[in-house]
Amino acid sequence: MDPNQVMEGVKVADFSWVGVGPIVSRALAEHGATVIHVESHESPDPVRLGFPFKDGVPGINRSALAAGLNTNKFGMSLNLKKDKGKEAALRLIRWADMVTESYSPGTMAKFGLDYESVKQVKENIIYYSTTQHGQYGPLSNVPGYGFQGAAASGFCNLAGWRDREPIIVYGAYTDFIAPWYLLVALIGALIRLRRTGQGMYLDQSQCEAAIHFLEPAVLGYTINGRVLERNGNRLDFMAPHNAYPCKGKDRWIAIAVQTDEEWEKLCDAMDKPDLANDQRFATLQNRKKNEIELDAILGKLTSDYLAEELMILLQSYGIAAGVVQNSKGVLSDPQLKHRNHFVELKHSEIGDMVYRTAAYKLSWTPARLVRPGPCLGEHNEFVYKKILGYSDAEFEEMIVEGVITKEAVR
Repeated sequence: MDPNQVMEGVKVADFSWVGVGPIVSRALAEHGATVIHVESHESPDPVRLGFPFKDGVPGINRSALAAGLNTNKFGMSLNLKKDKGKEAALRLIRWADMVTESYSPGTMAKFGLDYESVKQVKENIIYYSTTQHGQYGPLSNVPGYGFQGAAASGFCNLAGWRDREPIIVYGAYTDFIAPWYLLVALIGALIRLRRTGQGMYLDQSQCEAAIHFLEPAVLGYTINGRVLERNGNRLDFMAPHNAYPCKGKDRWIAIAVQTDEEWEKLCDAMDKPDLANDQRFATLQNRKKNEIELDAILGKLTSDYLAEELMILLQSYGIAAGVVQNSKGVLSDPQLKHRNHFVELKHSEIGDMVYRTAAYKLSWTPARLVRPGPCLGEHNEFVYKKILGYSDAEFEEMIVEGVITKEAVR
């Protein structure tokens, strides 16, 4: 046992797929938990069919997204529609401390693997379900991904410009908010299990988790009856507050100024004291009133600077400023390199690939990346024989019967 891995010894039967569920179980695996990711070739995890693919060639084991969401896990293929498949799943659950699933409500019950059924097999199991809207209520059976979750939670209505239609927030937005609420709850459930020997069922609504990020908007309506509207990059209590052009092709810097003192420092940093004394911009109220002109003037000034150069300059004056990075810029960012945020692992089919590490550093129990996300069923022999205790003959028989699924010959 590695004393530096806080989840060492925790065993997870991972039936989750797509985004939130696998992100949570990945965090457990990166801190030492043994996570078995259960899939089927007949119904693979949809992210396996999502871009980007290695060399642009689609394939069930060629998706970088699928590999990135499942690092450190063992891959097991299993057909839950077969009787022996259910038996194998229950054997895995008896081994596990935790079961994860993120199917539409009722799906696991069809396989006899819902919490109430599983509890009969292992009374102290920790079991989580994560879906768009939770396990009950009028919208509980409405399926969707993080794109729909962002819309349902209210984010898309706030994204874009006031005189235009709402836009989709980039990425499956709620998929990257919801996991951390669930992870904290699971830590509490594990502590409770160790203290009392009792398990727990956790039912997460991803939309409800995401709405926490919109509390000011919700409170604004609750208290003042005000519906927050789209407003581009602007905020009522800041000016300037926008992304401004810099030297080079499509290079930008984001700048946010809240107080009059900060505005004076910005003008000082850019050697434009006359702007600080300009009555059109001397106060926040006036800057908001003349914001179009303010943005035009500031944009001309920033275009004379390299984005990185200007960021360092403005930050030295206490101004909130940051380079607008693209993917290439993020991968080469010196701060991220210094913190070893990206590591390279060799995937069985994709080959060498960069993976992100945990977005937090625990001094006593650091996360470690040791394996890329598995190909579908990559660790079948290890899981079935070493963990579940099937014999060689039983293993071969289940392959022949289609209980252990494999990729069809083309």
